[in-house]
Amino acid sequence: MGKVSVDDIVLTPLRRVPVAGGDVLHAIKRSDPGFSDFGEAYFSMIELGFVKAWKRHTRMTLNLVVPIGRVRFVFVDDEHRFRELETGEDHYCRMTVPPGLWFGFQGLAAPLSLLLNVADIEHDPSEVERKDRDDIRFDWGSRT
Repeated sequence: MGKVSVDDIVLTPLRRVPVAGGDVLHAIKRSDPGFSDFGEAYFSMIELGFVKAWKRHTRMTLNLVVPIGRVRFVFVDDEHRFRELETGEDHYCRMTVPPGLWFGFQGLAAPLSLLLNVADIEHDPSEVERKDRDDIRFDWGSRT
């Protein structure tokens, strides 16, 4: 894992196609920037105000999309620089996050938000590092 910066996170606007009976929300295509390989896709639900922090992947590239609700993400690099991003229904995009960044996230919509991760490798517990919420000093406040 080489030196990675919070500036290496790539934001890609996504299409939301209005369709009678319910919109179609694009997430990722093989031809998109940020796509390198497919390992697995999973959803994570997060309740309003709840914070899930901190973890860092050593090999996995994340492609994060929030199709329902709104989520605040906080990323931290080895230089202790923070980058805070919000995404969701009102700012629909994909965040491509390289391995090596600490991150946490907070639900900002009631009753919950839905997060999709399209990862380039399958989940492997040996490539994930974790810290307690208080180990990285950040004021999550109540941004609801």
